[in-house]
Order: sequence, then C-alpha cells, then structure tokens
Amino acid sequence: MLDLIRQPVPNATRRLSCALARTHAEMEEAQRIRYQVFAEEMGAKLPSAATGLDVDRYDMYCEHLLVRDNNNEKVVGTYRILPPEQARMAGGYYSETEFDLSRLAHLRDNMAEVGRSCVHADYRDGGTITQLWGGLADYVMHNGHEYLIGCASISMNDGGHYAASVFNKIYKLHAAPDEYRVTPHRRLPLESLNQNLEVILPPLIKGYLRLGAYIGGEPAWDADFNTADLFIMLPVSRMSARFAKHFLRQAS
Repeated sequence: MLDLIRQPVPNATRRLSCALARTHAEMEEAQRIRYQVFAEEMGAKLPSAATGLDVDRYDMYCEHLLVRDNNNEKVVGTYRILPPEQARMAGGYYSETEFDLSRLAHLRDNMAEVGRSCVHADYRDGGTITQLWGGLADYVMHNGHEYLIGCASISMNDGGHYAASVFNKIYKLHAAPDEYRVTPHRRLPLESLNQNLEVILPPLIKGYLRLGAYIGGEPAWDADFNTADLFIMLPVSRMSARFAKHFLRQAS
C-alpha cells in the first residue's frame, strides 16, 4: 500500500536502515505507522482504532520489516511477510480473504505473501522504498521462496474510476497465465466505472510490473480500506535481469 507516495524534498542527512522486527515492541512500531497511514491518512475503518495500532490476526505469524531513521530512531516504513509455513499455522494467507487462490494450491509450499506496506508521509522517496525492497530481497534470498504474492492497493477516493483505469491500462500486458488466475470474493464493478482515464501507475504496482509480476485477475473491492486491490504474483525466476540485479544488490 505504497500508493499514496508524494514527492518530498530528498534529505541528504538521513541515515536509514532496514531490519526485521525482533521484539513485540518493534512489531507494535510497525502497527503504529500502519495505523497512521491507513486510518489517519487514508481513512480506513480499523477494528483496533482505539489502540492507535493497525492489528489483525495475521500479524503474530508474520515477519515485520522495518525501515528506521537512525537520526531519530523512528520507524518510517514497514512491510510484512507471511512465509508459507506460517501461513499454514494462520489458516491461510491474508490474500485469501479477498481472492479465491484455489488454482495456486500446488504452489503454496513455495509462496511468501507480502503486504501491509506503508511509508511515513515525510519519507516517501526512492531512498526509503529502496531500503524496503532491499530488505525484502535479502529475506527472499535467505529463505529460498520461489513466488511472492500479495494485494496491491489502489485508492478509491474518486469512487473507483482511477482504479478501474489503472487495471484497464495494465491487465492485457501483465495478465497471469490461466493456471495462475484468481477471482475476487467481492469484485470491483468495472462495468459501471470509467476505465479510460489517463492515469499514472501507483509506484508500488509499477515496481512490481517492472520486476516481472503478473496481475492475477480483476480487482477486489476492500470496503474497510476504501481501496481496489489487485492480486500480484511475482515468480522470482521472472525478474528481468536488469531489475533483479538492482533488487538483489540492495540486500548485499
């Protein structure tokens, strides 16, 4: 959910680092910045609102990637990762609350799910995103996952026309093969929306596509977050050489 990226003036004095959360307190730092972005900024309706944290039942099974500003020790970005063995313990992937993944059943032992990504408004620049993606690359390299899956969110602040137009722009070129197609439980009503707006792709989705990701099918409508969610599937083997080199170099 990095789709609200603005372009702040780069800060040359920043010293960013990326690491996995190792304590409950560090996991709460991830949940707190998620709440600030998703609820306070985007207006998501979260059941844990009273706590000031974005908490769901999957958090305890996930690894939480944190980008920290070492100058002030604040967490400024996060990504969560649900590896396959933990997904089994959780009773499934978060994506399954929005999509039918039955066609991917034979891949489950090799799929890691990524999601709940966000960046503080003051840090939405290439440096922070590079830290997040570099940390993710490091995790994938060390754990040998063959597929990354997840939901990439598009704002529906205009009623869904922008989301429908983004989908229309990218789907024909990046549609998953039939054997990888998924179906949304609650589909976005594309036929009632303008799908022909001139749009700029959300940065996160653009990044996934440049790495070789597939779009798994029509978008789901997430009413709580007021977003249209695309199912993203990235076979690690499909990463184009140029971008894979850049992606993996960040983790070295």
